[in-house]
Amino acid sequence: MSTTPGPAPAPDLFTWEFASDPYPAYAWLREHAPVHRTTLPSGVEAWLVTRYADARQALADQRLSKNPVHHVEPGKTGIPGERSAGLMTHLLNIDPPDHTRLRRLVSKAFTPRRVAEFTPRVQELTDRLIDSFVERGSADLIHEFAFPLPIYAICDLLGVPAEDQDDFRDWAGMMIRHGGGPRGGVARSVKKMRGYLAELIHRKREGLRQEGADDLISGLIKASDHGEHLTENEAAAMAFILLFAGFETTVNLIGNGVYQLLRHPEERARLQASLAAGETGLLETGVEELLRYDGPVEMATWRYATRALTIGGQEIPAGDPVLVVLAAADRDPERFEGPDTLDLARRDNQHLGYGHGIHYCLGAPLARLEGQTALATLLTRLPDLRLAADPAELRWRGGLIMRGLRTLPVEFSPSVPLLATDEPSGM
Repeated sequence: MSTTPGPAPAPDLFTWEFASDPYPAYAWLREHAPVHRTTLPSGVEAWLVTRYADARQALADQRLSKNPVHHVEPGKTGIPGERSAGLMTHLLNIDPPDHTRLRRLVSKAFTPRRVAEFTPRVQELTDRLIDSFVERGSADLIHEFAFPLPIYAICDLLGVPAEDQDDFRDWAGMMIRHGGGPRGGVARSVKKMRGYLAELIHRKREGLRQEGADDLISGLIKASDHGEHLTENEAAAMAFILLFAGFETTVNLIGNGVYQLLRHPEERARLQASLAAGETGLLETGVEELLRYDGPVEMATWRYATRALTIGGQEIPAGDPVLVVLAAADRDPERFEGPDTLDLARRDNQHLGYGHGIHYCLGAPLARLEGQTALATLLTRLPDLRLAADPAELRWRGGLIMRGLRTLPVEFSPSVPLLATDEPSGM
């Protein structure tokens, strides 16, 4: 007598093994439990949405609120911790009509023209960082390159004075090393960063008439719609979220992207040949493919059901948190041909790496600019770049929203710096 074996047991989520390679677990969920209720490491119960079609629907569904006031947690009332603080009110946790007003105002300052004009500065920062280790023949590309590049870039774009940018690097380093937790040094770093931004915005507002500044913070202050301006609290919250969300996503885009190129030598050689020929098409599609294949944002930020609704055939009770798993959706074979294959020339690639709907990432053009510049420059200046560690020994930062390497040790043939190396603090 024989029996038909049942499905494999449900995978363990949120372990260190899962963090190093979550994709097999997500494949199981897509097939057996595409909308899956789980207990998060924090103890909160939430729904994970893993299929592409369901994810795309959920990201645009206005019945799923971004405002944590809608979270109904058994035995608790109100909004926990600092969620109600003025500086925590920003585009990632508000809904229309407030979101519509803030997004419209911020878009007036964070324009494609401003990002495009920033291209030479991003290239200069990229070259200076490579110069700092190019003679050595080895580096940790996370701490020496992928981490400082977006910090200095977003500080420049926001208008943070050069003499203060190393403080931002220290504060951001504390947050990224410890996953943005609520206690200890992380909380102190968040408080210092938010306090500094509030003070800087106040100073810039007072001095705008005299200075005529054209940085992003000044643009946020000047932005208006039918005579309505951002308040200082709103501008500080926006600057904070642009800095924090903008730098960590780019750290992981560069780190994960370089790692995957080194793990896929044929695709890496294909991109290097394209760059050597002066072509940019494969670089552009390649960055989009890296965003799909192993993107920096594993799950979209929190959403809460304002009333009972159905996603993928599963009823979600009112008040329940919902996490859209972008990493799972972007490997869905129902949407992408050969989803577990890295194909830098992939054309049909409407990935969800930067979200979808009204909360689509406002900073996506800047992240793409930094990612394309970083990868192109590394592969051109360090053509024999190679991993200096066993991939199994590399460690990934645990967490819900972001996914990235803690370190990325590499080796290459030493060469001569491109630029002068006497740049002052803040690069």
